[in-house]
Amino acid sequence: MANLITRNIPNLLTSCNLFSGCVAAVMAFQFHYRTALLFIVIGAVFDFFDGMSARLLKVSSPIGKELDSLADDITFGLAPAAIVFSLFHEVQCPGFLQGAAWLPYSAFLIAVFSGLRLAKFNIDTRQTSSFIGMPTPANALFWGSLVVGQHDFLVSPSFNALYLLLLVVVMSWLLVAEIPMFSLKFKDLSWSHNRVSYLFLLVCFPLLIVFRLSGLAAVIVWYIVLSLLTRKKA
Repeated sequence: MANLITRNIPNLLTSCNLFSGCVAAVMAFQFHYRTALLFIVIGAVFDFFDGMSARLLKVSSPIGKELDSLADDITFGLAPAAIVFSLFHEVQCPGFLQGAAWLPYSAFLIAVFSGLRLAKFNIDTRQTSSFIGMPTPANALFWGSLVVGQHDFLVSPSFNALYLLLLVVVMSWLLVAEIPMFSLKFKDLSWSHNRVSYLFLLVCFPLLIVFRLSGLAAVIVWYIVLSLLTRKKA
């Protein structure tokens, strides 16, 4: 019995991630962006601990891998897509896009490309210590933090649906782009082996303090920029 429980701890945590993503999506469709972001963050915590527990308990399994990808596409794919879908109904629409009923549905490109990103990650042996393309949790946290922290600006006349559409396309492309991006897996505590990670963390703290609710979005932008600047070294 104890062995059965131990084997299923990672899957239980993954299921909690999936549940959090479902709640986040529902909240997003109801324009409760803060609550949606909260459940995306909760899902990310469960996602972190399910992998850790599987490694510590040495109970990884094929079903766990498949369940993890499914949960991630809901929490980090569908949930941010739902946030953007709802936001499309609030942002200003330029004249030539007036009446474009398809426009809000373009938000679901985020879910589609997140699914592609996750499938690609599962079969790409290059992504053991770093990433090729932006990780789905980073993309989800970017959207959630941006919409919560900059909502007033996003729905103001200074911003419009065309900018939002372009941002959806760019962020979706980054998910599957052949761009090396570093991970925060520390080899040890030395500066020489982890200088990119340390540099990233040093800048993260002031960004979170300055930008507050949209600080996570600023951190993700910094992650992308630093990955591009150091991709030959990372």
